[in-house]
Amino acid sequence: MRVLILCTHNACRSQMAEALLRWLTNGRCQVYSAGIQSSMVDPRAVMVLNEMGVPTDGLRSKSVEEFLGQPFDIVLTVCDSAREHCPAFPGAARILHWDFPDPAQAEGTPEQVLEVFRQVRDALLERLRRELLPMLA
Repeated sequence: MRVLILCTHNACRSQMAEALLRWLTNGRCQVYSAGIQSSMVDPRAVMVLNEMGVPTDGLRSKSVEEFLGQPFDIVLTVCDSAREHCPAFPGAARILHWDFPDPAQAEGTPEQVLEVFRQVRDALLERLRRELLPMLA
């Protein structure tokens, strides 16, 4: 199974979802993430993944253009902007959309912002377990 997770900048939400799904499937699934525009992986996303023991080696921000023309079983957008502006993946067996808030836009003290990253991480983990894992079995 091949899964592509898309977001606006491929910095937080899609990176966390990529790492979490790889961790959950223990290598049984090829998981990639990309953004409409690539940027940098947010170090706070890496930090909250590492808190759970989720491997983050090799995470890098990628443009969706890197994956055009490749076949995917599932294409998942994790923000409304990606769904609206992303190119089509006509070969995808399933196209899913989940809208999660961008934790990088959170305001407050550094600890409060980090808590938002944890909340988004946990929400992604729960939804991946509940909705995506059964599709990959």
